[in-house]
Amino acid sequence: MSDFDPIIKKISDYVQNYQANEESLQEAKTCFFDSIACAFMALEHDQVKKFIDIDYIKNSQGSVRVVGTDLQTNVLDATFLNGALIRWLDFNDTWLAKEWGHPSDNLSIILALVDYLKSHRNKSLNFKEVLNYMVMAHEIQGALAIENSLNKEGLDHVALVKIASASVGAKILGHNDHQIKAVISNAFIDGQSLRTYRHFPNTGARKSWAAGDASAKALKQVFISEVSDESYPTALSAKNWGFNDVLMGENPLKLERDLDSYVMDNILYKVSFPAEFHAQTAAEAAISLSSDVKEKIHDIKEIKIFTQEPGVRIISKKGPLNNFADRDHCIEYIVAWCLLNGNLNSNSYSDSSASDENIDKLRKLTNTVEDQAYTRSYYDLDERAIPNKVVVSMITGEVYEKEVMYPLGHKERRAESLPFLKEKFEKSIKKADIREDELMKFYDEKNLDSINIYDLLNCIYK
Repeated sequence: MSDFDPIIKKISDYVQNYQANEESLQEAKTCFFDSIACAFMALEHDQVKKFIDIDYIKNSQGSVRVVGTDLQTNVLDATFLNGALIRWLDFNDTWLAKEWGHPSDNLSIILALVDYLKSHRNKSLNFKEVLNYMVMAHEIQGALAIENSLNKEGLDHVALVKIASASVGAKILGHNDHQIKAVISNAFIDGQSLRTYRHFPNTGARKSWAAGDASAKALKQVFISEVSDESYPTALSAKNWGFNDVLMGENPLKLERDLDSYVMDNILYKVSFPAEFHAQTAAEAAISLSSDVKEKIHDIKEIKIFTQEPGVRIISKKGPLNNFADRDHCIEYIVAWCLLNGNLNSNSYSDSSASDENIDKLRKLTNTVEDQAYTRSYYDLDERAIPNKVVVSMITGEVYEKEVMYPLGHKERRAESLPFLKEKFEKSIKKADIREDELMKFYDEKNLDSINIYDLLNCIYK
């Protein structure tokens, strides 16, 4: 049998041997609770409730729970639903590099397997183990994103969620070296999602459940590997039929970095604004200008947004915006809303909010351009800036401008972010009507060894 492709071997070795340090585990704890907050808040929205009410899921026999609900279902559908809830509002953590993504999407498979192992295999985990799995999943997805651009090939980043979830899922279930490599190889050759649903004219809500779907598919491969000895060692490199030749063209997948905890240590949190992350600093800049211009909207001559190259490519949009998913990925809409209202929340993208005719008036006055210095700062791994500058020029000759280099939630502003992240979690508990006092004790506990993961999980399910 052929040797496994080096990337497959590197990922397999990592998940079998890695142990994060205390600092990285504490960051993973912050990320854990932030992800749960996003799931709680998603439950307010009618569309996501329809997914929870899908007949075949509700009537599926199982004991694996779904965040914020009293639903118990099979482990695959619990993975799917947990992923959909965490991701639904575009408010969970973010990773920006050559590829983009939301590494906490992988928490969906971890949560489901913690429940599954306890109820089906009489195996218990501790909280530190759960956090370590989070660090590893973040690292696999994020490190691949640093070196490879799937989006330039028309592929969606959830392909990397599938790889990370499959790798960590296999480790959680106790697979041996060959089984883990087999799972990873199968995840690479499993059909990968196109980015169709993220772009005009097809932008839609699939982007809110695509990662949950990828994690569930990864888990299916994990279970198959327990009964099937098949593997595909050159899944990436096989001539004509491998992942690289079929999907990556002239840019074969690379993974030259050492795998450690870089991604978790530098993760970006969406603290205040549920908006695509390349627009976070634009939202902050526009909100800071709102008090100066919102009473002078009809005197605005031009709005210019200076952004990074990905900001232009991904979220700069002209023409009609058809739905929530279109609007929260449109930098011009976000800036217009923030200038008009001085705030931004998930309701800012609703049909009723978008009916304000001043939004489209401002969009027509807006020109979004790349600032090459911003792009360099964006790709510099020592800076990881996400800069935007909003410049509002009035017919009177007045000019208002604001530049923001690092968003709240960036590592450069981590200490500033922590109180806001806690407030975000507290608000989410109230909205979900979950046991507030018990959960806040877990949130505030610094000693990871003293947190019982099952007591904690019992508080996040109804």
